[in-house]
Parts: sequence; structure tokens; C-alpha cells
Amino acid sequence: MAEVEARTKIRAKYLRAIENEEWELLPGPVYIKSFLRTYGDYLGLDSRMLVEEFKRRYEQPAEHEIRPIAPLGRDREPDGSRHRSVTFPPWLAVVGVLIAVVVVLYIVGTNSSNRHQSTQPTSARAGAHQHARHHHAASQTTKTTPPASPKPRKVSLQLIPTSAVYVCLENGARKTLIPGVIYNVGQTIPTETAKEFLLTLGNTNVQMKINGKSVAVPQSTAAIGLRIVPQGPSLLPAGTAPTCT
Repeated sequence: MAEVEARTKIRAKYLRAIENEEWELLPGPVYIKSFLRTYGDYLGLDSRMLVEEFKRRYEQPAEHEIRPIAPLGRDREPDGSRHRSVTFPPWLAVVGVLIAVVVVLYIVGTNSSNRHQSTQPTSARAGAHQHARHHHAASQTTKTTPPASPKPRKVSLQLIPTSAVYVCLENGARKTLIPGVIYNVGQTIPTETAKEFLLTLGNTNVQMKINGKSVAVPQSTAAIGLRIVPQGPSLLPAGTAPTCT
């Protein structure tokens, strides 16, 4: 048992629990699947079949209720709401003509006032325009804008375990990079580079560096899923985290 524990990095008590099918003694479904895969590979068995058998016997499938979307009904016009001809009283036409006359007089008065106020000589306007143009050119020559540093298009991910931690890592194309492995303190987790990562951690006992800079890992008492891009990590919605199965 000690040799198996050393080769698989699975504690002896967990190995005995797997052999006795005492699943309640193991940390959780994510760890159980990882242990079954590692132990099956060590024994030369079909680890995928072991995981599928465990899922079939001990995991209940998630129930998704699909509610049909009722088509939107068209509002029907009541029988009585037909287009009816509208007749206007004669005095309404007279009121409309008076309003139009008042509007025309207001526009004429406003235009004449604007022409009276715009009596500035052409030379003065030209001098002001030339002064503004020289001032704008001088301000452009004195102000220098430093070029913006290009934003990184890829993310280099480095994880350092601070205690035993389960790691399942995929890139944005759902290609498995770290297939659900438990790392302990002192062990090296491979550094990966891609445009995007999808990461599942069994716990938050890990230090994270993105492009060489330390980044805070969201704290959680259970397994968490993260989407990691050059701007930083963000939590994945429930049920979308990679499982490496």
C-alpha cells in the first residue's frame, strides 16, 4: 500500500476507501474521479470506464426543465375599432391659420435680430481665427502624448500550490492541458501559455501569477471554476467549469 501511495500520490486511507467503495470518506466527486483515473492507470485498467461506472451508479443526472416558450399572440382589434372618418369643426381651421401667422412673425423677427448682432468686421474675425489657429498649433507642439503600451494578447499562467490542491486546466478550445492532478507543496505545476484558460481548482490553496504578476485567487471553501484571460481571472457560471473527464 505504501508503494501504491508513493506512485499515485493518493493517501492510503483514500485508497482503502476506493477499494471498499466507501465514497463518503473521500473529499468529493471531483477528487473521487481524479483518484479513480490515477488508480486505474496505475493498475493498468480502463480508467475512463471506472469513472463512467462511478458516475452511473452514484451520481444523479441533473434535471433541466425546458419550458416551452409560448408564441406571442397578436393583439386583435375589437370589431368596433375600425377606422372611422374624423370630421373637424370649421373654427379649428381658423385657429390653425392664426397660429401659423404667429410662428412666421416670430421667425422673421429672430432672423433680423441675429443679422443686427453679427456686425463684427471681417478683418477682426479673420484675426481671431488666425490667433486661434496659431494657439492650437503651439499647443500641439508642446504637448507630447506617450505611445500607449500594447495590451497582451496571450496569458502565461503559473500556479504554485500552498497545500494539497486539485488542478484541472483547459485552454479556450477545450483542450486538456493538466488532466485533473493533485499537487502538494513543493511540487511544480507546469506553466502554460494560451489566449484563454478554463481552470477548476479543488480549493484555493494556490498562488496564481498571470504574465509574471501575482493575482488574487477568489476565496472559496469548495471547488471553483475560473476563466483566465490577460486582464485577470473571473468566476465561471455553475456547471460550466472543466471536469477533465
